[in-house]
Amino acid sequence: MIINRCGWCTGDALYEAYHDTEWGVPVYDDATLFEFLILETFQAGLSWITILRKRENFREALDNFDYNKIANYSAEKLEDLMSNPGIIRNKLKIKATVSNAQAFIKIQKEFGTFSKYIWGFVNHKPVQNAVLNYKEAPPTTAVSDALSKDLKKRGFKFTGSTVIYAHMQATGMVNDHEITCFRYNQIKALNP
Repeated sequence: MIINRCGWCTGDALYEAYHDTEWGVPVYDDATLFEFLILETFQAGLSWITILRKRENFREALDNFDYNKIANYSAEKLEDLMSNPGIIRNKLKIKATVSNAQAFIKIQKEFGTFSKYIWGFVNHKPVQNAVLNYKEAPPTTAVSDALSKDLKKRGFKFTGSTVIYAHMQATGMVNDHEITCFRYNQIKALNP
């Protein structure tokens, strides 16, 4: 049986599994939102498959993406991360992970949860797009522009509009599955 998937993921088992089970599914859990945000910031300038292949290494290196621990990383821990060949060893991105964790916690204190804050940008309901071909999906939108600007104002780094739109796609804030993809209607049904 042939399964129609979004064109960007076909041909790689890891990519297909991620697409089939995670990409575009609405995420409201702060821990998962933080994980995706950190992975997206490391992805800036790289391919997503590169990050997916290193995801478990990141999980181990970053204390299972525990933002409370990451917010308090010492200089010694940052040096350990810089020498870890299993992750992306970009000093600016590693330092940004710590400051982003700190900013994430501040948003939680202000809004109750990071989820309430970020989902507020789409009125707490996923945007249902009608993408015919993934190459036609926009790299940014007015919403990702506004969210990126606000995150930067709050101290986040590596959160440009393109990174933020990719985060919105990954965490189901927008449904950008191609309309011929088997996941499109499944995801849409999660959001009546």
